[in-house]
Amino acid sequence: MSQTKEGQQIPKVTFRTRTAGEWKDVTTNALFKGKTVVVFSLPGAFTPTCSTTHLPRYNELAPAFFANGVDSIVCLSVNDAFVMNEWAAGQESDNIAMIPDGNGEFTEGMGMLVDKADLGFGKRSWRYSMLVKDGVVQKMFVEPTKPGDPFEVSDADTMLDYVNPKAKKPDQVAMLTREGCSFCANAKKLLKDLGYDYSEVSLPNANRSRIVGAITGQGTVPQVFINGRHIGGYTELESWAKKAA
Repeated sequence: MSQTKEGQQIPKVTFRTRTAGEWKDVTTNALFKGKTVVVFSLPGAFTPTCSTTHLPRYNELAPAFFANGVDSIVCLSVNDAFVMNEWAAGQESDNIAMIPDGNGEFTEGMGMLVDKADLGFGKRSWRYSMLVKDGVVQKMFVEPTKPGDPFEVSDADTMLDYVNPKAKKPDQVAMLTREGCSFCANAKKLLKDLGYDYSEVSLPNANRSRIVGAITGQGTVPQVFINGRHIGGYTELESWAKKAA
C-alpha cells in the first residue's frame, strides 16, 4: 500500500454525518475548498492504536497545527456516523472533525480501501495521513505494506514536522492533587498564570499516599510533571518557574 495521490484532487464525496440527532450531509468541498487541511485516516473507531495514540496526539498537537497555517484537522474512518460520534464522545477529540466514510467511497477513491475480512472488519481504510490544500493533496504519509496494522509514519508529530520542522509543540503538564488542598490550588494558579494548560489527576484520600509514593517517591500533593520531568510540589514548582523565566 505504497501508492500516494500527491498532486491530485481528492475524491468528491458527500459524507453522511449526524449533528444534534439530525442527519447532515457534508461535502468534500465544504471540508477542503479554500482551506489547508490535515487528514488522518485509520482502520476503525474504538480500535487500540487509534484510540490510545493516533487520535489523541492529533488533538493534542492541534494548536500547533493551527498556529502554522492549518485550518482544520479531519479524522476519517470507514465507520457510520453513530459509531464515529460515540467514539468521539469518549475521546480527546475536541479539535478534530470526525468524519464517517460509512460506504468507503472517499477511501476507495484515495486508493486506500483494503480488505480486513480476516478480522471481521470487511472493507476498511489503510492507515495514512495527508496534507490537503484547496482540495489538492500536497503530501501523504502512507503506512508501509506489512502484516497487521503498522503505525510508523502517519502520526501527528511526523505531519507537524513536515508542516513546520520548527513548530513549537504544546508542553505536556500533569499534576497529582487532592480535593481541598491549598497548595494544589496555588500550584494550579501558578501554572495558569504561566500560561500552561495542565491535566489534573485528583487522588482519593484512602490511597493517596501510596499512589503518590509509588509514582514520585514523595508523600504529599501536589506533584507536578512537565514534559516527562518530575518537578515536585508547589515549592519546587515556584523554583522551577523562576529559573525558567
